[in-house]
Formats: sequence, C-alpha cells, structure tokens
Amino acid sequence: MRITILTLFPEMFNGFLENSIIKRALAKQVVSIDIVNIRDFTKDKYGRVDSAPVGGGAGLIMKCQPIVDCINSVKTDDSKVYLLSPKGATYNQAKAHELKENVPHLILLCGHYEGVDERVNKYIDGEISIGDYILTGGEIGAMAISDSIIRLIDGAITKESTEEETFENGLLEYPQYTEPYDFNGDKIPDILYSGNHQAIAKWRQKQSLRLTLKYRQDLFDKYKLTKQDKKLLAEFGSNKTPDWEIEALEKGKKFIK
Repeated sequence: MRITILTLFPEMFNGFLENSIIKRALAKQVVSIDIVNIRDFTKDKYGRVDSAPVGGGAGLIMKCQPIVDCINSVKTDDSKVYLLSPKGATYNQAKAHELKENVPHLILLCGHYEGVDERVNKYIDGEISIGDYILTGGEIGAMAISDSIIRLIDGAITKESTEEETFENGLLEYPQYTEPYDFNGDKIPDILYSGNHQAIAKWRQKQSLRLTLKYRQDLFDKYKLTKQDKKLLAEFGSNKTPDWEIEALEKGKKFIK
C-alpha cells in the first residue's frame, strides 16, 4: 500500500516516520509513505500558499492552485484523495479497514489555517474528520489515520496483536497485566495463571463486556450479544465466583502463585 501526505509542514512527520511500528513497516516495505510539500507547487511570485478570504473574515485560507497542482502531481488511477476536514465523517476502525482493503494509494490532504478554498472539493474523493474538536492543521489527523491503517497491513505487526484489540470486535479490550503477581497488594487475577486457555478467553470476554458497558454505552448498544455473552452478563449481579471459573482454578492450582 502507498500513502502520500500533502502538507505545508513536512517536518512534522520526521518523528512519525522514524519510530516504532511505522519505521519497521517501512523497512519491511509493506507500505510506502511519501510526504509532499504543497508549498513547492505555488505559482505566487511571493511564494504564498494562502490568502485572506474573499468577502472578508478572520484568518487565512489555503489557495486552490498549489493544492490542485500538488494533488495532480501524485494522483494515479488507483488513488483516492481525502481532505482532513471537520465536515468529513468521523473516522473509526471500520473506515481504517475499508481504506486498507480498497485503496491501493491513499492521498491525505492536510488542511491548515482557517480552511481550504472550496473549489478544491472537485479534486478530492472525500473528507475525513478524526473528531469533534479543532486542531491547527490536518497533520496530526493524517498521522493518526496512517498509523491505524499501517498496523492492519500484513507484515506490519503480528496478526494476533490486532485480532483482540479494542474496537476490532466491537468491544473495549479486556484488562492486561504484567509481572509481578502482587504489586503493593494489588494482585493479578488468579484465572490468568490457571493454564486453562478456554476459561481465560471466557474471563477476558466477560471483562470486555463489563468495561464496554461501563465506559462506552454507545458501543455496547451496537454490539450483538451471543448466548454466552448474555450468561456472562448475568454473572455481574452476583458476588459469587461462577462455577466455570472455580473449576478452572481448581484444575490449575499448580500454576497459581
């Protein structure tokens, strides 16, 4: 997959490209990322890429000509161009999968200042928002979108790492722990030491349901509960350890610290 980011501030992406998963994905050549400076395409004799809005108003608007010429310089038949804009649909994990699966060459256009010339809309395929708040420009949004897509690409990270992440199955992810077992009196749940992978998976699903119900009612309402999910939810009202967990703990005593 190719990702091209059109921006007025290419230096903002230096750290993004040189660290962690993104750097490794680039080294493995599972993705290519190009950062293109919109300023290089201006025909303004003073090198300007923005001007005051026609009709008056606060701030500056990105000019049409350098943006359109920049888009045309990188766009190919398999490209889709998206403007980072508050008018766009709110970005989510489903959109990340859609772009990864269906767009071989993703072009992200970073807006800045008070916006872009409306006529640019004729040269893009859509708009994306990363949330209902205002940022100085689209650069942070472009990084967020790129990161979310790259981690889905085969070879960027292990498949197992993405399968149970938050939002992948419609729920928040279950709690995770590291050694030591006892930290200041706060202990890791014994079920995780039971060695019973089926029981551990069941416990984790129960915790995902609990956390989603507590913190993200909107996600929970959309989630389609299975018969097992309904049984796990019914256990919430009791302070008793369920039979399946007791059985797993009894069989796994040799593993429990």
